[in-house]
Amino acid sequence: MKCPACFNPLSSVTIGRLTVDVCRGGCGGIWFDAFELQQVDEPRESAGEWLINIERDPKLHVDFTAKRVCPKCDDIKLKRRHFSAERRVEVDECPGCGGYWLDAGELEKIRHEIGETTRQK
Repeated sequence: MKCPACFNPLSSVTIGRLTVDVCRGGCGGIWFDAFELQQVDEPRESAGEWLINIERDPKLHVDFTAKRVCPKCDDIKLKRRHFSAERRVEVDECPGCGGYWLDAGELEKIRHEIGETTRQK
C-alpha cells in the first residue's frame, strides 16, 4: 500500500495483537483498518505509545488540503471529519472500508483529548 499523503510505501508494524500500516521515514502517518483505531486511542492503551513517535522525514512537506485516496480501496476518496463531538481533531475516514488515515501528530491529539474527557467525568 502507498501512503495517501506522501505516496511512500507503507510498512506493516505489529504491536502486541495490533498490526497497522505506517509511513516510516516519510510523513509519519498511520493507516488503521476498521476498528483498529479504537485499540490505541486511549492514553491507558500502551500500544498507542509507540505509534506516537514514528520516524519522519523533516524535509518532507505534505499538502494537507489535498484530497486523499484510500490506500486499501485505491479509488475511493477519504472523507475528512472530526474524530469526536469535541471537534478538536480531524481525521480521514474511508466510506468504503471504514479505515482511518491519521497524519503525524493526530493520534497523540486524540489520545490527549480522550484522556481529558475521561478525567472530567
